[in-house]
Amino acid sequence: MFIQERYKYIIDILEKNGKVLVKDLSLQFKVSESMIRKDLQVLEKRKLLQRTYGGAININRTIVVGESFYSRVEKNTESKEIIANKSFNLIKENDTIFLDASTISYALAKLLIKSNKDMTLITNMFEISSMIAVNSNIHFIFIGGDYNTIVGGSIGSHSIEQIKLYRCNKAFVGCSGVDLKDGNISVSISEDANTKKTIMSISKETYLMALNERFNMDGIFNFSNIMDFNSIITEAPPNKTIISVLQQYDINLI
Repeated sequence: MFIQERYKYIIDILEKNGKVLVKDLSLQFKVSESMIRKDLQVLEKRKLLQRTYGGAININRTIVVGESFYSRVEKNTESKEIIANKSFNLIKENDTIFLDASTISYALAKLLIKSNKDMTLITNMFEISSMIAVNSNIHFIFIGGDYNTIVGGSIGSHSIEQIKLYRCNKAFVGCSGVDLKDGNISVSISEDANTKKTIMSISKETYLMALNERFNMDGIFNFSNIMDFNSIITEAPPNKTIISVLQQYDINLI
């Protein structure tokens, strides 16, 4: 089989199954695994696939640009509420948690305020302040700094310095995209990326809250890697291709 025929066959398999494995292609074509890896490198440069550990997946990604918090909060509400409920079940009495500024965090904050758990909530998201009851058992700590209307919270150097003053049991973080090729997690604003890095650094456990669609999206600025999180919380199990790749990163999926 000529090399161009091999390329076409690999793309055909990707379109049919969503993924290919180096070891399977090596046996199928009767060539070395290093040869298959070179094929995948060529096809990735042509933007026809996305390499992963041990193979490749079909490429169909979107770059996320800034969209205001208030326009995002009205989208995919049912899915976000499912993720918020799953996250809520991980939070115990007397926990100290950090909610970053995201629309899923907003949904989670509503559940926490309604439950009136005896806990401490640190957040850089001011939108939840209007929901706090006078007799709330929750101890709220708000992070100040430069407010960003796209993020829906305080980000940047002033916020980062304040975040560093605290420690928490659990942090719940949102994102713009999850790149399964290298495991990078990204957002669309650089200062948001730096702020999220700091939030993760003060927490014993970190949880990524992400809609399934985020596995096909990318922000511009990376702030962490899949392997930095204890779990990824989604609204439903993603497709088998994505689950297979996530298993290679040894990440717990909730």
